[in-house]
Amino acid sequence: MTGHLRVAGGQLDLVVGDLDRNERIILDAMAWAETVGADVLVLPELAVTGYPPEDLVLRDSFVDANLAVLDRLAEASGDVAVVVGFVDRVPDRFDDDSVPRRVTNAAAVLAGGEIKGVYHKVLLPNYGVFDEARVFAEGTEPVVLFSIRGVTVGVSICEDIWAPDGPPSMQATAGARALLNINGSPYHVGKGDERAALLAAEAERSGAAVVYVNTVGGQDELVFDGESMVFAAGGRAIYRAPQFVEERFVVDVPLPPPRPTAGEPIPVTAGPEVRRDPPVVPPSVARLDPEAEVYEALVTGLRDYVRKNGFPEVVVGLSGGIDSSLTAAIAVDALGADAVWGVTMPTRYSSEGSVSDSRDLARRLGIRFDEIPIEPVFSVFLDTLAPAFAGTEANVAEENLQARIRGAILMALSNKFGGMVVATGNKSEMAVGYATLYGDMVGGYAVLKDVYKTMVYRLAEWRNRTGEVIPQPVIDKAPSAELRPDQKDTDTLPPYEVLDAILVRYVEMDRSIADIVADGFDEELVCRVAAMVDRNEYKRRQAAPGVKITRKAFGRDRRLPITNHFREVPSR
Repeated sequence: MTGHLRVAGGQLDLVVGDLDRNERIILDAMAWAETVGADVLVLPELAVTGYPPEDLVLRDSFVDANLAVLDRLAEASGDVAVVVGFVDRVPDRFDDDSVPRRVTNAAAVLAGGEIKGVYHKVLLPNYGVFDEARVFAEGTEPVVLFSIRGVTVGVSICEDIWAPDGPPSMQATAGARALLNINGSPYHVGKGDERAALLAAEAERSGAAVVYVNTVGGQDELVFDGESMVFAAGGRAIYRAPQFVEERFVVDVPLPPPRPTAGEPIPVTAGPEVRRDPPVVPPSVARLDPEAEVYEALVTGLRDYVRKNGFPEVVVGLSGGIDSSLTAAIAVDALGADAVWGVTMPTRYSSEGSVSDSRDLARRLGIRFDEIPIEPVFSVFLDTLAPAFAGTEANVAEENLQARIRGAILMALSNKFGGMVVATGNKSEMAVGYATLYGDMVGGYAVLKDVYKTMVYRLAEWRNRTGEVIPQPVIDKAPSAELRPDQKDTDTLPPYEVLDAILVRYVEMDRSIADIVADGFDEELVCRVAAMVDRNEYKRRQAAPGVKITRKAFGRDRRLPITNHFREVPSR
């Protein structure tokens, strides 16, 4: 009769570079794991440094400091084995003294006051937001086995388990009965289903139990959703942790029968293997519905960016439109009403509804609200520029003056009182350049930067599901920048449901114009949208960072040259 491995998991919110704080959190988790009688505590990828540390790992002082933390963690370790991520230093692979020593993304196994062994990540992701091959050396030993309470286990790191024949599969073949995989796996829509299918397939294929522990929280543009999971050998899901919140959990993981072991596992803690009856298996938390999942990602990303960077509050320009209204609602849910300041800045083109709806929103949210009319400033600008603009027709230059005046006022409030400006533009607008550089694009963070306009509407309706927070007139009104008389977004752009469908194909899927047209879209329209996307790369390069929620966000995910003369030839 086979036994159980009592696994404690720490789904933790760690901060890149805050080694002292991370050490305290890890020590606290270690002490807790001892009290619950765990056999092993599994912590996230690069827990010591926070993930991703990026070019910090090129600094010797940073690597030294992280190694010092690891040594102290090892000294504090007791009867419970601890798997913890850190940055390890290894000799250069080419043995060239002229080349600085290299570092690896590593996992240490601690127990009894010492480091029992180390695993170096073998498969380094180098796509999308990942640049690990740029700063880390690859691990060269995929099969490193450990003996914990008489149970042979394999340890791996994130990407290692995404390959069907990767290190975890090799460890199982070599005799591992449980595969412990530590992660810093960022969120995007649909990622949870992908992970669950992948991990279940690994447990079924390898015949070993799989324990997946992920980090949680926001780091710059990335949001980590947690959702740690445990699967029994054969692929049955045992436990799923909640999304977007820290969680400690204990699971008695059923083990498959022992198997022949290739080589001697590194001894960590002594046996014997234990069968626990009844086993401890906490209830799983149901996955959030699609809108709730995206909304929580946005809340988490904004909250952690503001708090981890030390801003006391945020300032949001309120136009009476759906984007700024949703941004303000997210900010309140992330930070609390006392930390959100709404400002509306009307001109001659602002409708009465833009002001009244902004005021109504602020009242519903309970935030500070100020009206700062910019008509006098706008008039002075027009008078000042009149000689230079003489003989020309009014165009986007005059329109954009208003947006830039508003941006200057928001930044003045930020400078004076210390709050961070949150930009309110969405992905649809950013894609086609329907945003004013140094105007409505100003801000320290753009929470809707990766949210298509159609999703903005879905999120607003979702936020109102238990009561009207975003005024219904805001949702119902036709979108408008209100920079000229009777302006509507549809004067310049196709309906957002059509625009977004084209953008998903062109931006996220890298589909050709011909392929998009073959899906039933008008060729002239597709060409026009593609041209707008291509020629506005320079704007997006200067945009504030924002929460990544799609497979391919602007910025680190999608990297195109600004100076780029390639244009697709339409199919005819």
